Amino acid sequence: MDIASRPTEPAISPPAAEAGGPHEPATIRREDYRPPAWLVPQVALDFALALDDTRVESRLSVVRNPDGDGTQTLRLAGDGLVAESVTVDGLTSNAWRMEEGDLLIDLTGDAHEVAVVTRIDPAANSQLMGLYASGEMLCTQCESEGFRRITFHPDRPDVLSTYRVRMSANKAAFPILLSNGNCTARGGGPDGTHWAEWHDPWPKPSYLFALVAGDLVANADSFTTISGRKVALNIWVRAGDQDRTHHAMKALKDSMKWDEDVFGREYDLDLFNIVAVSDFNMGAMENKGLNIFNTRYILADPDTATDMDYDGIEGVVAHEYFHNWSGNRVTCRDWFQLSLKEGFTVLRDQLFSQDMGNAAVRRIGDVRVLRAVQFPEDSGPLAHPIRPDFYQEISNFYTATVYNKGAEVIRMMRTMIGPQRFRQGTDLYFARHDGEAATCEDFVRAIEDGAGIDLAQFRLWYAQAGTPRVEAQLTHDGDTAVLTLSQIVPPTPGQPSKQPMVIPLRLALFDRETGTHRGEELVLLDQPQVELRFSGFATRPVLSINRGFSAPVVITGDRSDADLVFLVAHDDDPLARHEAMQLLFVQHLVALVGGGMLCAAERDTGREAIGRALAAVIADPGLDDEMRGELMTMPGETYLCEQFAVADPGAIHAEREALKAWLGAELRDELAGLHARVSAVPYDLSDRARGARKVKTQALTYLAAGAPALAARLAGGQYDAADNMTDRQGALMVLCGLETPLREDKLAAFHQRYAGNALVIDKWFSLQGGSLHPRVVEQVKALALHPDFTLHTPNRVRALYMAFTAPHAFHAADGEGYRMIADLILALDPINAQTAARFVAPLGRWRRIEPKRSALMKAQLERLAAAPGLSKDTFEQVSKSLD
Repeated sequence: MDIASRPTEPAISPPAAEAGGPHEPATIRREDYRPPAWLVPQVALDFALALDDTRVESRLSVVRNPDGDGTQTLRLAGDGLVAESVTVDGLTSNAWRMEEGDLLIDLTGDAHEVAVVTRIDPAANSQLMGLYASGEMLCTQCESEGFRRITFHPDRPDVLSTYRVRMSANKAAFPILLSNGNCTARGGGPDGTHWAEWHDPWPKPSYLFALVAGDLVANADSFTTISGRKVALNIWVRAGDQDRTHHAMKALKDSMKWDEDVFGREYDLDLFNIVAVSDFNMGAMENKGLNIFNTRYILADPDTATDMDYDGIEGVVAHEYFHNWSGNRVTCRDWFQLSLKEGFTVLRDQLFSQDMGNAAVRRIGDVRVLRAVQFPEDSGPLAHPIRPDFYQEISNFYTATVYNKGAEVIRMMRTMIGPQRFRQGTDLYFARHDGEAATCEDFVRAIEDGAGIDLAQFRLWYAQAGTPRVEAQLTHDGDTAVLTLSQIVPPTPGQPSKQPMVIPLRLALFDRETGTHRGEELVLLDQPQVELRFSGFATRPVLSINRGFSAPVVITGDRSDADLVFLVAHDDDPLARHEAMQLLFVQHLVALVGGGMLCAAERDTGREAIGRALAAVIADPGLDDEMRGELMTMPGETYLCEQFAVADPGAIHAEREALKAWLGAELRDELAGLHARVSAVPYDLSDRARGARKVKTQALTYLAAGAPALAARLAGGQYDAADNMTDRQGALMVLCGLETPLREDKLAAFHQRYAGNALVIDKWFSLQGGSLHPRVVEQVKALALHPDFTLHTPNRVRALYMAFTAPHAFHAADGEGYRMIADLILALDPINAQTAARFVAPLGRWRRIEPKRSALMKAQLERLAAAPGLSKDTFEQVSKSLD
C-alpha cells in the first residue's frame, strides 16, 4: 500500500472509459485492489492426461477471508472452460452460474470443499498458456493467468495454497510424470497406464503450478546445501539432448552455492527439476521445484552454442533458481507488483553473472540491453513506471521497464547503502514476508528499516515513468572545479509533469597531466539543480561521471572529443571508459545526421579522433580482449535514434555505415593483424579465449564495411576453420551482409550441417533476417515461405522477424518493412496473441520517426486497430501506440 507521508506520486491517467469498441477490454487499476473474499489453503488436482482430451478434477478447500468483503459468492476464474460437474462438500450443487467465463458459486458457510471437473484439449492450445502440447510432450505455463485455462480457480497471486497432484497417463506415451514439490507415490494402472502423486508443502499462488508429462531423459546430479541436506537435481530433455545440458547443470549448482553465500538463501525441497521444451512463449518459468525452460536456455555445446548462448543459459538458470526466494517464498500481492519479484531477481542474476565472469563486460552488456530496449520503451507510447498503475492485459507488462529498469532501481539502493547494509535489508524482507504475497512498498520499507536509510523521495522511481536526463557542466575557476548538475524527467503518456528523482552518481575528476584522479565520490542528486565545488585543481580536470552506470539516466553536457579520447585511454572505471568511446561515436554521428557538422573538415576531425581512439584500443597491450571487443563495438542504430526527438533511420544507417567503412579502410592493416593474432587462440570457455572470439568478429565487421573483398576471404576462412559456433556464426553473420558467392555457399553448408537442430536453424533464420544485405526485405519474404519456417513456434517467429525489426530494412523508405510486420501480427495474433503483441512496439515508435516514414508506420497501426477479432493483448499495444 502507498504511504500518505511519502512524496506525492504523479497520477497516470488511464483511458477514460472502462471499455469501448469491439476489441477494447476493461482497464484494471492498482488502486482498485481488494483482498480476496475467499482463500484456498489446499488444492488437490487429479489429471487423466492425453494429448487431445485431458480430464481435470480440482478439489479446493475454501475458507472465508476475514479481511475480505464478506461476499457469499465464490468467483473462480475460467478461460474457455466448461464445468462438467460442480460439487460442494461432496454434494452436487446447483447454486452456481457462469459469468464472462468465470464460475460463480453461492456459499453459505465459512469453509467448504468445492470440486469441479473440466476437460481440455492440450493439442489445440496454440496460445501456449495453461496445459498444452509441445510435440508429444504435455507441459504447462501458468504465469500470469494460465491456470484458469486448466481449471476454475481464483487464479490471483495473493491466493496461496499447498498442492497435491495426481497424474495418470499412458505409460508408453508419457513415461515421465512431473509436478511441483516432491514425488510421494507412483505406480501402475490398468490398460497400460501409470500414475504419480506429488506434494508441494510450500504455499504458492496458482501461477507457480506446473506439470510435465512426456518421454524424457535426465541429466541427474545432486547438491548439498549449507545445512548438509542433499538435494536431487535433474535436467529433463528429449533423448539425445542430455549431453548438451552440462553447462546448465553447472550453472544451477553455482547458483545454489552463490545464493547461500551472498544472500543467505538455502533451497527448501529435496528435489529440483528442470524441463526443457521447444515451444515456449518466454525464456523460462520458475515454478516451485519444477522449472520449465525454453530449450534455448538449457542446451549448449561448443558446436551448437555461441559464447552469448552460454552466458544466456548461465544467467537464465540462475534467474529462475533465485526466484525460489524472490518470487516463490515471497510472491506478489497483485500483478502491479511484478517488479517486486522480477526487478529484484534480475539484479540477483546480474550480480551472479558478474561474479562468474568478467564483471565489467557483464555490466556493459546489462547497460547495452537497457539502452537498446528499455530506454526506447521509456520514451515511447508504451512508457510505464516499474510499478504500473493500470493495465488491460497483464502479459503486456512483462517488459524491459519492469525487469531491467526494475533491477537498476534496486541496484541504486545497493549503491547508496553498500552491499552489507543492502544484505541486512534483504534479510529483513525475507524474514518479514516469507510465505506471503507482498508489495513493492514492503520491499522498500524493509530496505529502509534494515539499512537505516530514508527512501521517501526515492520511491518516485516506482511511480514515475521516463528516463531522467542529467546535464553535467564542468567549469574551472582558479584552483576550483565547479560541477553543475541539473535533472529533468521528460513527460510520458499520462504523466505530463514530474518531480525530481534521487539519482546516485559515482564520479571522479582526472588530472589531465598525470592521467589519475584522487578518488571516486558518490553524489546524490535529489534537487532540480545542484552546484558542487572541488578545490585543488590548478587546471581544468576531466570529468568521469555515472561510473559503473550508477543510475539509469542519460548524461548530457559538453564533452569535448579531447576529453573523451583522454577517458578512453585513462579512465580506470571500465563502464566510464566504454561510455567515453560510445560518446565519441554518438556525438560524431548525431552531428552528421542532425546538421551540426557543416563542412568536410569537421567531419574529418571527428572521425580522425574516433580513429585514433579505436587504433589505441586495438593496440593497447593492457586490455583484455573481452574489454577490447566492447570498446570496439559501435552504438546500435536504435540507440542512435534515441538521441533525436525525431529521427531519420535512413540517414542514421547511412552515416553509421559510412563511418564504419572509413574506419575499416583506415585501420585495415591493424584490424587484419588483430584478426590473425586472435585466430591463433584455441577454443575453450576461458575469458581469454572468449575475448579472442569477440574481437575476431568485431574486426571482420569493420573490414566488411571498409574492405569487403578482404573481409569475405577472411570470413570464409574463419567459417571453414571454425571448431565452435561463435566463430562459425560470426563469420556467417559477416558474409550474410555481403554480395559474395561465399554467402550462399556458407548459408547452404550451415543449413545442411544443422538440419533438424531447431535451435541452430533459428540462428540461420536470424542471421539472414537481421543482415545488412541490400536485398534483405525480399530475402525475409522468401524465408517466411521456407519449409522450416512456422508461425506455431515462438522461437522460430522471433528468430526471423525480431531480427528483421532491428536493422535498416524494417525502416525501408517505401514502408514495406512496416507492412510485413503488420501482416505478421495479423497472421500470428489468432495463433499466439502474446507473441504477436510483442511485435507492435517497433511500429509504435512512429512519433519519433521522420514524417514520411512516420505516416507509413501509423497507417499500419491503424490497419491493425481496424482488424476484426484482435486479441486484447495486441489491441492494448496497438491502441496505446495510436493514443
